[in-house]
Amino acid sequence: MIAVTPVSLLADDAAAMLRSNGVGVQLNKNSAPASTALFPRDLIETQQNAAARIEASGSTADVDQQTMVQFDGDELALDHGRLSVNTSRGMRVRVGCLTIRPVNNTEWTHYDVADVNGKVTVSALKNDVSIDSRSGNLKELKQGGGRSSQIIVREGEQKSRDEKCGGDYDRGSRPAPGNGAILNSPWAKGAGAVIIGGLICLGLCHHDDPISPSRP
Repeated sequence: MIAVTPVSLLADDAAAMLRSNGVGVQLNKNSAPASTALFPRDLIETQQNAAARIEASGSTADVDQQTMVQFDGDELALDHGRLSVNTSRGMRVRVGCLTIRPVNNTEWTHYDVADVNGKVTVSALKNDVSIDSRSGNLKELKQGGGRSSQIIVREGEQKSRDEKCGGDYDRGSRPAPGNGAILNSPWAKGAGAVIIGGLICLGLCHHDDPISPSRP
């Protein structure tokens, strides 16, 4: 069992606390102690049969085994795995282009989020939550644009979505078609052959004029 310490005992300069069973839990790629302070952009990873808990003011989040999540203050960025969030401060979970948040930020809300094999499943255990999705090209998303939609998961319901929102969103950058391989295309090879042939002809075809004449 993970020990629960009142939030009032958190370190003054820490955003939250991480509690773990001490085995198979990493914080920023290092083995995590049983109890330690958390700051924005800290990365938590749990191995098989390991578990952890994030405690912040008005919120807790249980991190299941084989989960990777980044702590960003009032938002948790889930890369993969499962989280169980209990919050009265509107703590959100972001997965790809999806953001899961309580409908009412002033009431205690309990919800689970699972991201397995690109499928995000949201379960509303207490009060309603929303799934906000944003799709569009990468430039639009970076500028806060694109198309947005929202669905409500009512208390006691469970709904699933694709984390890429129809395939328009990609966590990583992809090269444009043909980028990096243009010199391997048939057109490039043909043009290169013509250029090389022309250079050879300049040196050999004009046999009346030496390549390095002794006089102008």
